[in-house]
Order: sequence, then C-alpha cells, then structure tokens
Amino acid sequence: MKTLPRSAFALLVTLLTIPQLALTQSTELEALVESIAAEHVGSSLAGLSVGVARGNQILFQKSYGHANLQWQVPMPIDAVHEIGSVTKQFTTAAILQLYGKEQLDLDADINEYLPDFDTQGRKISVRRLMDHTSGIKGFTEIPEFQEISQRTLPKETLLRLIEKQPYEFEPGEAMIYNNSAYFLLGLIIEVVSGQSFEDYVNDNIFVPAGMTNSSYCSNSELVEKKAQGYQSTPEGLELARYHDHTWPYAAGSLCSTVSDLLAWNQALHHGELLSPALYEMMITPVPLADGTPIRYAMGVNHYQHPTGRVIEHGGGIDGFLSHSRFYPDEDVTIVVLQNTMALPGPEAITSQIGEQLFGSQEEPEAQTFSGDLSAYTGTYRGPARGTTYTATVASDGGELKLTIRAGTNTRATQSLRYSGGNTFSRGNLRYIFELAEGSDDESVLRIDSPGSHYVLRGFDD
Repeated sequence: MKTLPRSAFALLVTLLTIPQLALTQSTELEALVESIAAEHVGSSLAGLSVGVARGNQILFQKSYGHANLQWQVPMPIDAVHEIGSVTKQFTTAAILQLYGKEQLDLDADINEYLPDFDTQGRKISVRRLMDHTSGIKGFTEIPEFQEISQRTLPKETLLRLIEKQPYEFEPGEAMIYNNSAYFLLGLIIEVVSGQSFEDYVNDNIFVPAGMTNSSYCSNSELVEKKAQGYQSTPEGLELARYHDHTWPYAAGSLCSTVSDLLAWNQALHHGELLSPALYEMMITPVPLADGTPIRYAMGVNHYQHPTGRVIEHGGGIDGFLSHSRFYPDEDVTIVVLQNTMALPGPEAITSQIGEQLFGSQEEPEAQTFSGDLSAYTGTYRGPARGTTYTATVASDGGELKLTIRAGTNTRATQSLRYSGGNTFSRGNLRYIFELAEGSDDESVLRIDSPGSHYVLRGFDD
C-alpha cells in the first residue's frame, strides 16, 4: 500500500480542516450576533442584517427584527437598505474606471469638467475630491441646505449654494469629510461618461459584480423587500425623517443588501472591477500637500485597526446605518446594516465580529517622555466637520491632557499617551504637535483619525 508524501498529507489535512474551521467560526459568529441582537433589536433597533464571508464562502448571514414595525414585517435576509456613505466606494470605483479608460485626468482641475462651478480662484484636482482634501465645505454642514433637503429641485440649486461658502482650508492642507466633493464627483461621472450616475453604476458595477438587488434609491418607486427606516427618540422609535434622494446622490444615495455588498467586496478586492494598478490607487492614501500622511484613500479608510488591517467605510442616512469592512490579509468581509439611527451602530458590531474572528491587539504601552511637557501646552483652534475645534492642552501630574470644545460643546478631558517624537495618541486618534521654532511662528496641533485630519493652530486665548 502506497503512503502519501508528507507534503501531500499536510495539504490533505488542511483541506479536510477548512470546512470544520468554517463551521466552528459560523457557530461562534451566530452566538455572538444572536447575543447582540437579543440586547438591542426590539428596543433600540427595529431590525439588523449581518453577513460575514471569507472569499466566496459565506461564514454567516442572518437578519433580525423587523423591516416594517407598523405591519410587523420580519426583516428578510436580503432586505434592501439605504447604505448612505458606503456609496462613496462605488463613486470612486466609477471615477477610476473612467480614468483607466483615459476619459478623465485625476490631476486635472475640476473646472475642466464642471466649468460653471465657481472654485473661487482655486485649482482643485479631481483627486482632491476623492479623499476629502479639497477644502470645499460639505453641504450637509451648511444650515441653508436644510431648506432644500426635502424638496425636489435641479441639482444646480445645490451647486450655487456650495460655491458661495468660504473654504475651510486651502486644497491639500487638511482633511475634513465632505459630501459636497462627492456630489461634484457624481456630476463629473455624468459629464465624462454621457450616462446618468445611476445608469453608469448599474451598468459598470452592479451588473458585473452580480449585485441584482442594488439600485439608486428612489423616493417614489416600489422596491421589493425594502426596509422602512426608523430613528430613536427618548420616547421610543419613530419613522425616519424624509429626505429627497436628489441630494445624497453620489455621496450617499445607493440602496443595497447584505448579499450584494458581500458580492461587491469580492468583486472589488479580487480584481473584477479595477485593474491591479487602479485598485492600489483606490486603497492607498495620498499624503497632504506638505507630505503629512492620512489614512483615508479614495472612498475607503485603509489603516491598522486593533483587529487587523482593514479597508472600510460606513454610512448614515435618515433611518439607516451601514458598515462594510474588508480584512485584506485574511480575505474576510463583514457587512452590517441597521434600519434604525441608533446605537450600538454597525461599526461597533463589525468590530465585535472582527474581534471574535481575529482577536484584538492591545494598545501598545506608552513610551516614556523625558522632555518638557509644557512645550505642548496652550490653546489651538481650527476647522472640523461642521464646527470649530478649540483644543486646550495642559500638563498635569506628568501627563498631557486635552480638552476639546466643539463649537459651544465641551468634551470630557482626556489623558494622552506618548507615542514618540512629537506625537501622542488615544485609541485610533493621533495628536501630532509641530512646535513653533521662532517668535513669529505658530505651533500646530494635528488631530488625525482614520477619517479626518484636522489642523489646529495655536493662539493666545
């Protein structure tokens, strides 16, 4: 009787083990998600849909609660949700497809494609729209937008409102999350392709990725298995506020399902929609104009999460919250959709699942600081999303402590950990100080997160 070579035997053992490993993981995942659903669905959440896949293999997929509370309709496993800003991944993929066909230039001034948009004398490249570094003010942070958000008007209405706003910073100097930029990207896709944004995404992304239940959200069409959106109030759940889908557009107006988003991640991250070079461009953050690194690439965050390296994006729109995360080193995708604007939130659930699968790396021990902490103390101020940050930095008991006032709201004081150089941290936030070298210079505090990079400048309070 012949015996298998050692290498062949090892391969056979591996192949036999994989299904059992997947079964074990599926059982553990179900227990975890069941506990989360038991705690929140029916109280803070109307419904919840979760899917986890390794490559093409579904490890877990299930829905909980209700798609419609009024009629007590259970949430189907393939319920259609509004996915909000997860839309941005599709928008950047569309732009990169057109770039790959040499139909547009990422470094061209956006006025080459949108000549009627007033950039107030600034040159803004298409690329700067994709990573929120243009300096254009986000329309969701403009008070006047609320007057048109529930009305169907020409898109030019919003363009005229955006172009009148002062810039939050000069292009390339900082990063503030920005829906206006993605509104402009949608218009560029239409100008360059000759198709509506809706048709381009359907023909060039949904169809080739096999996303049969995804579409541009509609305020009037009847969509099979479409979940109703809700919001949490002190008195309980109520119907979500109405929004007209003229406006979220390429920044947040796509609808999809857990199954379709798993298929999207498979197609995107395995070369079915973009060439390897274009894919690397999409997931690789580009530094700011002065060379400072950021962690947001093109429609995706790409950074080291405590559970592993992730490529992800979340979304929030009236009545719905979503999160799509891909672990490239493990080839695992997690999709979580809520039809309620409420805690715990899909990102938190996604992280719990990631921790179940891969564990969680503890924050590294703080390094010992031997210098003079008073060099960093003072008050810093600068623009943040929808507000102004005023940061007060103080030295207390050998620690650097930070208090942030966002507009008129003061947040709890936090102790910062020393990370080396002039950098301190807390969780995924990095606080990078650039100290003034002369009497005419000003100190700078950079607050860097996976989804933003605020630049605050020192001043005498």
